[in-house]
Formats: sequence, structure tokens, C-alpha cells
Amino acid sequence: MTAPATEPGRRPWHRLPGGPARLPWRSSGAVLLIQLVGSRFAAHHQQDRVSLDLFAHALLVLGPLLLLARHRHPPQVALGTALVVLVYLGAGYPYGPIYLSVVVGSFGAVVTGHRKAAWAALGLLWTGLTLTGHWLHRWLPPDDDRATDWGGDAAAAAWAVAVLAVGELVRVRREQRARERAAREEAERRRADEERLRIARELHDVLAHSISVINVQAGMGLALLDTDPDQARSALTTIKAASKEALGEVRQVLDTLRAPGGAAPRAPAPGLDRLPELAEQARQAGLRVTVDTRGTAVALPPGADLAAFRIVQEAVTNIVRHSGSRTAHVLLRYAPDLVELRIDDDGPATGGGSGGGNGLVGMRERAAAFGGTVEAGARPDGGFRVTARLPLTDKEIT
Repeated sequence: MTAPATEPGRRPWHRLPGGPARLPWRSSGAVLLIQLVGSRFAAHHQQDRVSLDLFAHALLVLGPLLLLARHRHPPQVALGTALVVLVYLGAGYPYGPIYLSVVVGSFGAVVTGHRKAAWAALGLLWTGLTLTGHWLHRWLPPDDDRATDWGGDAAAAAWAVAVLAVGELVRVRREQRARERAAREEAERRRADEERLRIARELHDVLAHSISVINVQAGMGLALLDTDPDQARSALTTIKAASKEALGEVRQVLDTLRAPGGAAPRAPAPGLDRLPELAEQARQAGLRVTVDTRGTAVALPPGADLAAFRIVQEAVTNIVRHSGSRTAHVLLRYAPDLVELRIDDDGPATGGGSGGGNGLVGMRERAAAFGGTVEAGARPDGGFRVTARLPLTDKEIT
């Protein structure tokens, strides 16, 4: 079951968490007390008006009672309080704080976006008081009541406009705060989504590479277990080292997730300086990787350095998993304004083909985070090439 829709610019009534609509008891009780006490005080100074009787007290109580529903039914409350005031004054009872009910009711209607109802309520009240004060007073109590002056009517109109203007100001401020709060929540959600994506990408790169090495070595160990125990033992040693390294990197990612903004990681994030280790791991998986560096090497910012390493790592992992080639060539070229990474293998592709799945998507996302690009595709000679370009900047694109 879905919640009822609310018109644009109109606030839903207040609710307690998991409970019914909350009634404004305190404010309505305060209005009731002011009207009862203030009207009795005002009656002492208006001896020419009708004395307060049971009906007058009922009207003084009815207005605040209507205000209890102003969060759920603001238009009806605004019009209802205006009618109560008209009946009260039309009966000839003393002027006084009876107006407070219609002020609060109309103010609440404006704040919740029901402008027309608020204007109608105050317009009805002003029109009724004007008709009563200038023409109908002859037939209404008290006896010998005199007509009101137009200056007082103009002052009443100005007072009504002021109430509506203040209500409009409050409504605009509330809507502005609501928009700002929604924008902050959206920004927080976006940051959380980006962080989850970053962690998922990091875990994918770590696990995909390590598990690929472990898978190849496990197959080799099983095949040689009976015929070449020494080689099988070497494969198991490689599996142990790869799994230990993977566990360490996974633990580092999870530590970052558990304590964002907290202590620094216990181990530095990998970068291009660890390409020799990556080449050695690939060699143990049966892939010979050569690394060629051109240009003057410069230190990349930590984020871009990690992205560059992960791109090479993912490309090498894809070769191990999806290519029949047993050699790969990594070209690292430094230009004045960017660093270019090119990873080639001679193919042919096996299984699903290299570069498929989430790996290529992850590479492109890493490069795009720093304003770079990744291109991947088959070479004319049957191999496969991944080319990444990262600008030499220390700012991550957000």
C-alpha cells in the first residue's frame, strides 16, 4: 500500500514514527487559554457589547478545537475558524483575541501551500465584518450599534495581508530548507554509491587477478602431482603466496570500509612501481610479461598510480584467463601531459574472449575517474590490445 500523494509545495501532515497523525495540542491549548482569558478581560472594557454567555464560550472553544486538525485539513480549518469568528462577532460579543484562531488557521494553510484557502478565509472574514459593520449592524446585536469606519476596515485588510505575507515567507524558507536537506541527502547517497563502486572495483581487481593465478597453479599442481611432485610443490607455494597477498589487499580494502577517514592503511596502495611483482606473478601463472618504459618517468598521484596499476593488472589477468598467448607486452610511455599504458598479447582468444565482463568496465571507470580513457579491441594480427591514457593531474574527477 502506497502513501497518498501530496501536491507540489504542500507539506504532508505530521506523523509520529509508525503512529497516527500528531495533533498540535500545545499550540491549540495556548490559543484556547489566550482566547478565554483575553476575551473575559476585553469584556470588562466593552460594556456596550453583548456579555459573554455559554454560546460565546462555546465559540471561543470551537476555534482552538478546529486548530487541532490544521495539519491534516488546513483549508477546512482556515475557513472554519473564519466562520466561527464571524458568528462570534455577528452575535455582538466583545472584540478581542477571538481573531487568534483564524490567524493561526490561515497561517497554517499558507505554510502548507494552501494559499487559495487562506486568502478565501481571510477574505470571507473581512467581507463579513465589512458588511456587518456598515449595513447589517442595524439588525444584529447589540442594540444601538454604530457603523464602523472605513479606516478600521483598511487596517484590518492590511493586517490580513501581513498575516499571509509572513506565512508565505515561512513557507518559502521551509521549502528552501527541505530542498537543501534533500540535496545534502542526495549528495551523501551519491558519495556512498561511489564509495561502494570503488570498493567493489578494488575487490574485483584484487580477487580476479589472484584467483586467476591460483586457478592456473592449482590445475598445474593437479596435473603434475603424480609425475612431478617438485613442480606440484612449487605450484602450491605460488598458490599460498598469491592467496596471502590477496587476503592482505582485501583486508586493506575492508579496513578502509570499516573506518572511513580514520587511520591510514597499514600498507601503501600498489602503484606502477609494483609492475615487476605483477610480471613475476604472471610468470608463475604461465604468462611471460615484458615491461618497456619510454620517456622520463614521473611520480603519479596516489589515486592515479593505483588506477594505472589496476588497469595493467586487469589486462594481464584477462590475458591469463581468456587468451591462448603465453606472452604479453606492457608499454609504459610518459608524455609531458599524460601517461599511456598499452598492454598487448598475441592471442588467440579462448572461451569468452579477453576484455569481457566487468573487467573492461572497471578499467574504463578507473580511467574516467581521473579524466582518462581506455580503449580495448582486437588487433589486425589476431592479438588483443588495451590502451589507457591518464592525464598527469592530481585531481580526481567527481
